[in-house]
Amino acid sequence: MTSLDIFSSTGTGLGAGLALIIAIGAQNAFVLRQGIRAEHVGLVVLVCMLSDIVLIAAGILGIGAVITAVPAVVVAIRLAGAAFLVGYAILAARRALRPGALVAGTQKGSLGTKAALVTAVTLTWLNPHVYLDTVLLLGTLANQHGELRWWFGAGAALGSVVWFSALGFGARFLRPVFAKPGAWRVLDALIAAVMLFLGVKMALGI
Repeated sequence: MTSLDIFSSTGTGLGAGLALIIAIGAQNAFVLRQGIRAEHVGLVVLVCMLSDIVLIAAGILGIGAVITAVPAVVVAIRLAGAAFLVGYAILAARRALRPGALVAGTQKGSLGTKAALVTAVTLTWLNPHVYLDTVLLLGTLANQHGELRWWFGAGAALGSVVWFSALGFGARFLRPVFAKPGAWRVLDALIAAVMLFLGVKMALGI
């Protein structure tokens, strides 16, 4: 094992991790929204990062093989995740249609610490794509690197740290845009549409 091998495996893991995590989804939408509102950002980002690190490690340790061997587990997770996404879409749609839409500066209708924590955990751990992508796919890719698999995992974990930090703490630069109530209504409408689409797609298994 050389330093070049370590660098290569870590870099590959970083690229794979970023490729899988940078996508429109419930988790990213929630982190973005909290970041724009500057509300429990550190807590939400930390939950998402630590969850990804745990799931990546689980995949490398072979838990992905267990999930694959018991299809019912994946089905149960998929249906639970679909129900939650549809529910989240309904809440976002209500915010978009409500006359007194949220304004970044007022923090009206803000989430409490416990609610933000529960939402972040639920959006992460009830998302079947997390298990399919982070556990199964990244776990499989990591194990192809043999003794360098943990370096691959470290790179993938670094990708999660970089992405969630950038999304959560970088979103504050969008606050001037969301100083107007109409911008929040548009954002919530988009989130509702995406969450509903993902929820239906997940429920149908496509």
